[in-house]
This record gives sequence, structure tokens and C-alpha cells, in this order.
Amino acid sequence: MDHSPITVPADLGRDLAVASIRSTIVDVPTVRRHKLSSLSVTAQSYVVLEVRLANGVVGVGEAATLGGPRWSEESVEAIKANIDAYLAPALLGLRADCLEVAGARMDAAAKRNSAAKAALETALLDAVGHALGVPAALLMGGIVRDRVPVFWTLASGDPSQEIEEAEGKLAARLHDRFKIKVGAQAPEKDLARLRRLTAALAGRATLIVDANQAWDETMAVRCLPVLAELGVILVEQPLPAWNVAGMARVRGRSTVPLMADECVFTPHDMLAVAQAAAADVVSLKLVKHGGLLGLRKVAAVAEAAGVGLYGGCLLESSIGAAAHLQAFATLRDLGWGCEHFGPQILTDDLAVAPLRFENFHVHLPQGPGIGVELDRDKLRRYARA
Repeated sequence: MDHSPITVPADLGRDLAVASIRSTIVDVPTVRRHKLSSLSVTAQSYVVLEVRLANGVVGVGEAATLGGPRWSEESVEAIKANIDAYLAPALLGLRADCLEVAGARMDAAAKRNSAAKAALETALLDAVGHALGVPAALLMGGIVRDRVPVFWTLASGDPSQEIEEAEGKLAARLHDRFKIKVGAQAPEKDLARLRRLTAALAGRATLIVDANQAWDETMAVRCLPVLAELGVILVEQPLPAWNVAGMARVRGRSTVPLMADECVFTPHDMLAVAQAAAADVVSLKLVKHGGLLGLRKVAAVAEAAGVGLYGGCLLESSIGAAAHLQAFATLRDLGWGCEHFGPQILTDDLAVAPLRFENFHVHLPQGPGIGVELDRDKLRRYARA
């Protein structure tokens, strides 16, 4: 059996060879505090990548984190350092269209670092799409859908503010699906808050809940029947990521479907969750799966196991959200929609033309690559000194 490193003939596609890679940390303020069970943010941080090919074409990518290395082990500082020192050197000189080879080289250069790898793969796909004049989705099998129903997340913790916020989204026909973050306060307060929200939005909105790993099994068993009575249709990651067996036990006692998020980064994770019957739905995110190709691999395992697909986000700008939409556009079934509202929670965006939100859907951007253009003036404005 041949175990030699993957190589590409050097004389093929010289104009598509990666000539340089530039990484920039940016911090963009949010319109309101975004509060999860273990952290809150008032500015969102990204690493923006620009990959230049030998023919001069530039592709862009984005890695997002939440509040430093608290949602996962990656922070923007670590992402930039690992790209600059390890991942970028592994790609220099490689043809940008050799995506599997690029993935193998990055995996050999650094373990995990899935957000960093996703940003690099996005930039490669964007560059190839621009070089060929085609959308990135076409390079991954073709477009199945050009718009996706989109959730808005209510995460301030103040029910009066959240009701006003939801009413504004409904009136503007931007969102009629809402995800409510819980776990930052006592369950009794969260349930009281949910009662107010469900009463105010009854019959006009679909509601799901995200506990971000905040509950143990006992708390989940206590809370889930109440959520079922309130009409909540899905609960995301109620238990810690390590407790897949606990998720399976809770799922066996719940009438509300459960969604896996932090416990599924790799296709192997997805297989373990499926084998344990621990989730009904999985949240797909580039920052977890290492790129668009990795996202599709996780989705394929989920589909084979009968687990539903949901397009998760980490408050990406239009750059990162557009990359997700290119991947989502190629999936045969995305029955639970997506939550790529990130561009709307920022006080400013990083794209020349932000994504289009209309009639309760987010629309796939038109154009080559990921479909949006980086606004370099804004990149300079929000770049970290």
C-alpha cells in the first residue's frame, strides 16, 4: 500500500498556484449584546484571509470565533498565528483547485484548527471560482436552492427587549423563526422568559431553544416537557459536548427533537452521535468541520443516519455567511433552514454588498466564488492594530 505524501504535478495549472496568503484580525461591534450560556459579546472578531494566485486572482475567507477560545479552543489570535506559521506555508505553490490535497497538507501541518482551515479552504474556493467565473457551489456539485429560511437569535436575556426585537423582524418580513439562547441564568428565569416570548409571538413565529451545553441530564429532563408545552420545536445541545450517552438518554424521554452542535466537529463525531441515537438534527458550521468539503462530509453521514440538517452560524459577516450558503446551496435537503443572521447583528459589514434578507429567507449571493466582495476600506477600518 502506498503511504507516500500526496503530490500534484508541478507543470499543471501554474496560473492557479497559491502565490501568497495574508491574514488580518478584525473586530466589528454588534448592535446589541449577544449573550450565550457561558459568554457574551459586544463586538465580533474574525480573521480575514486573502489568498493571491499566480495569475493575480484573489480569494477571500473568514474564520469566526465567539469571545476568544471559549466556544472552542480557537481564538482569532491563535488562528492567525497558526495560519501564518504552519498552514499557509503548507499551501504556497499548490494549485488552488486541488482542495483535497490542500486539506491533506493542512492536516499534516496542524491538528484540529478547524476554523483556520475552513477560512483557508474558503479562500481557495473563492479564488478558483473567480478564476473560472463560476460560483463555489458549482465546484461542489451544483446549486439545489438559491435561498434558505433563516432564523434570528434572541440573546439579550431581556424578554421585553427581545419581544420588541422579534416584532421588528416580523414587521420587516426578515425573520419569522427565532432561536432563543438560554442557560446564562437560572432555569426558572429562563422558563419565565420563554413563557413571555411564546405568548407574545404565538401563532406568528417558529421558536427553537439553544442551551449551549448549560444543562445536565436532570435539568434537561425537567425543562424539556415545559418547552414542549410552550410549542418549542427543537432544542440545541442541552448537555455538555462530551455527554453523548446522556444526550441519547434525554432524547429517549423527550417529545421535543434535539440538535447536536458542539459535540459534532468531524464525520467521526457525527457517526458516534448517530450510532448512539443522541440527536434528531445536526448543526452544520464551517468553523467546526474544517471547510465546505468537510461540512458536506458531516452532512453525508447525518443523511445516511436519518439525522436532519440545520445551517448553524457563529455570527459570521457576509463573507463567512456567503461561504456557508455556497455549501448549503448544494445539499439535497436542509429541512431545518439556517441561522445566518450574522451580517445583521453587526454595526457594519465586511462585504461591498451585504447578503440579501427578504421574505424570511437569506438569498444565495450571485457571482463567482463565494459571491461577495471584500470591502478593503472596511477591512482597514476594523483591523486590529
